Amino acid sequence: MRLLHLYWPHLPLRLARRRSAASGSFPLGPIVLGGQPWDAGIVLDVSPSAREMGIRRGMALGSAHRLAPEAAFLDPEPDADREAVEAALERLAEFSPGVAGAPHSTDPTFGLLEVQVDGLERLWGDEPVLVERIREALAPILPGPPRAGIAGTRFAATIAAALAGAGEATWDARSIPPDGEAAFLAPLPAGLLTPDREARGRLARFGLRRIGMVAALPRSALVARFGPEGERLHARAVGEETDPFRPHRAPERLALALPLDPAIAELESLRFVLRRLVAALADQLLARGAATSRAHLRLGLDIAFAARGTPSVVVIEQRLPEPTAEAEAIERLLFARLEREPPAAPVDRLELELLDVVPASGQQLSLFVPQTARAARLGWQLARLALTYGEDRIRRVELADPEAPLPEARGRWLAVESGAHMASGAHMASGARVGPGPRVVGSDR
Repeated sequence: MRLLHLYWPHLPLRLARRRSAASGSFPLGPIVLGGQPWDAGIVLDVSPSAREMGIRRGMALGSAHRLAPEAAFLDPEPDADREAVEAALERLAEFSPGVAGAPHSTDPTFGLLEVQVDGLERLWGDEPVLVERIREALAPILPGPPRAGIAGTRFAATIAAALAGAGEATWDARSIPPDGEAAFLAPLPAGLLTPDREARGRLARFGLRRIGMVAALPRSALVARFGPEGERLHARAVGEETDPFRPHRAPERLALALPLDPAIAELESLRFVLRRLVAALADQLLARGAATSRAHLRLGLDIAFAARGTPSVVVIEQRLPEPTAEAEAIERLLFARLEREPPAAPVDRLELELLDVVPASGQQLSLFVPQTARAARLGWQLARLALTYGEDRIRRVELADPEAPLPEARGRWLAVESGAHMASGAHMASGARVGPGPRVVGSDR
């Protein structure tokens, strides 16, 4: 897995400053955000000058006032902060189905947004290009540029983002190569491995001042000295994931959209774009260990020069013979639908959503019997044939009673469903053809 972490230091204070920019009344000098000194709340954020006076996030407001009575105490606006972060998450979801971030300013991780970037280079380019595109998209939503880090684990990505630079113009992501997390972390202070003060103190007493020194120890030795925290310390030090990534959006719904400029009228050119969308979402499925059984394709049409009555949107619903994360299989079925019923106008927008996502299930293969998955492959072939020739022209036979005295009673004919459903605007159209044509017979037993 590849994760992009975007970190906005002092985001609550940045948002408060932007809200007050219109009135020009933002105070100067030490600033404490969280409420008034007589309130029972805690400090949510502080300015650098207030931090120099000993005020820290999470401190009681009364204690902060005793340390800096001359500081300006500001009331928080949690609803406005939450709306800003949720708007940023919505914008990030247009780049990747896997995004996460704390929307509440009271959360210690507020200001850190995560983006799963597996396979996105097919759509947006390499990682530096993707980061630049995200920068342009988030600039109107969240104030100031964040620090960006890319790595294979959440801990390494967070550290990379924190070390990326603090300049106001800094946007270059610090990218850790795949499987390079341990080498990147090795020279850094070992205290970064844990927020537990006692554990950090014990690391220092044992002389473990660098993360590489912790990684060099046997895991069992750390568990013996630190308990369960020792196992987490060692896993982070050697570049293993300790906190699984949980997307803000439910993993059961994966969607991506791509505008086309100029609009595309040729099917082969459209297939190239469709392949990129399917491959990007299939990589997301593989990263989650999931599979999909239904695809929802939405085509936006440029009807400027089309015949009157041509719908501006065509929606294709395609059921899959079985849950899969194979990009080529999904793309072939969708393109077969487009070949059977080509769009009536050039396509200027392509949106693909994978539905009915479930955990992928393995299949036990036989040691001596080849072609164990032949029934599953037959289902995909029959579905493609049904799309090409029509569901009423393709049949499959299933054994009903092998011991029946009459041969014609030993099996039964079943229809082959292609899973084809297409809607133009608000109207649904059937995809079946009628009339004479070829008939293909397959057995699933």
